[in-house]
Amino acid sequence: MPSASCHPSAPHRKLHAPDWFVSSLMMERALDAILRRVKKLDRNHDIPYLAGYSQDGKTIYIDRHLPKSFRYRGRDIEVDRYLILHEEVEKTLIDQLDLHYLHAHQIATRAEEAAVHADRVAWRAYDRFMQKYVKSIGDERLKKVPDDLDLKPYRDYHDYDLLQRMDRALTRSSTPRTVASKAFRQELADYMTAFRDERRLDLRHGKVAQRAATSDKPAQRATATRKPIQGGSTPNSKSVARASAAAKPRARGGKTIA
Repeated sequence: MPSASCHPSAPHRKLHAPDWFVSSLMMERALDAILRRVKKLDRNHDIPYLAGYSQDGKTIYIDRHLPKSFRYRGRDIEVDRYLILHEEVEKTLIDQLDLHYLHAHQIATRAEEAAVHADRVAWRAYDRFMQKYVKSIGDERLKKVPDDLDLKPYRDYHDYDLLQRMDRALTRSSTPRTVASKAFRQELADYMTAFRDERRLDLRHGKVAQRAATSDKPAQRATATRKPIQGGSTPNSKSVARASAAAKPRARGGKTIA
């Protein structure tokens, strides 16, 4: 079917229900419409969180290590289309509605999940495949970072360690420094400075809280020691230990049971 048609991939047949109903066919047509609007797809870089977008939204980035498909019940399921849908929805919500990344990400993930289900693929199988290739904080494969990658997802997620790794990747890069890359590195430096100050405040508040808790402990222990038990006697260390063991909840299967 020619690309100028209304839906080049989805089958062209009349729905048996109104088109505003939830429909796998209509989901396919909507996905086709979004895919036709992507100006550039780039699979030549290392992209944290598997996929991303350029600052102007004209390029969708998919990590170069992610396979283009996976095997599911005898079928080869191509994954680029679902990631493109996610990134386009997310970028539009952030730019047009000024949503926080985590809120836009939630909505985009639901759209991605609907598209996966429309192709009769279990979300759990799809997500399990994706999670195998997510670049974690300690992953050293982060070597090629695009110089126009939108940093808002990493900024809103407060991923300071990841931003440091991205900065190191740009420093090691052998590509010539363009105006875009300089602007990108400046933005990256600004974010890292903000996070550094934020982390200092968190550490400072944590230390203050720790000192306050430590200063309260002797007073609590003294009060407990002065408090008499049955018969007016003072509890010895063994009785206190038994009481503490009895009060402590038991852990089973990762859950706390009182």
